[in-house]
Amino acid sequence: MTNDREKMICRFVNYEDSVWEGLPAAELVDVNTGGPVQEETKVKVCWDESALYVRFECKDDYVVSKFLNHDDPLYEEDVVEVFIDEAGEGSHYIELELSPFNVLFDAKIDNDGENYIVHTDWHAEGIQTNVVSDGKLAIYDLRIPFDLFQKKPAIGTAWRINFYRIDDDRSGVRHFQAWSPTWNGDYHTPSRFGTLVFDR
Repeated sequence: MTNDREKMICRFVNYEDSVWEGLPAAELVDVNTGGPVQEETKVKVCWDESALYVRFECKDDYVVSKFLNHDDPLYEEDVVEVFIDEAGEGSHYIELELSPFNVLFDAKIDNDGENYIVHTDWHAEGIQTNVVSDGKLAIYDLRIPFDLFQKKPAIGTAWRINFYRIDDDRSGVRHFQAWSPTWNGDYHTPSRFGTLVFDR
């Protein structure tokens, strides 16, 4: 399973908040066309000995989000999402979603290529999240501990991954974004996940 279009290098850091200023950003595109989006979204990643760090920087002057409880169906409103396939086989991966009000949805997914099952009984123990917004730019941070995975990555380890955003506009139109576009509107298309390479 390959996707030659998308590869992201994940830099090893001594993590602190200021590290984000020096990291490169990848822009999300329309999930169906690969074209530009209405509200810009940038994604940055880095790692240290204990965790993967993901930051979404989202232009957003109109928020649609009423869910308050863990594992509510956040995907029905504004949300950012990370799908991680550690083994890279497309059949088992984790889904993490974060709402504008720092509500988390986390699940393990079984996908046979035709249907998928969402296991919301799984919880991402130890994950830390935060969301801040000034009414024009929203920043979503996730610290994803390596304890959630089968094996801690090393230099050169590659995971299959994708980053998504759903954003409702004032007219009620929903906009779907992806780092690696799936071309079919379905985020659960692991053959279209990109590759995250852990490096120095």
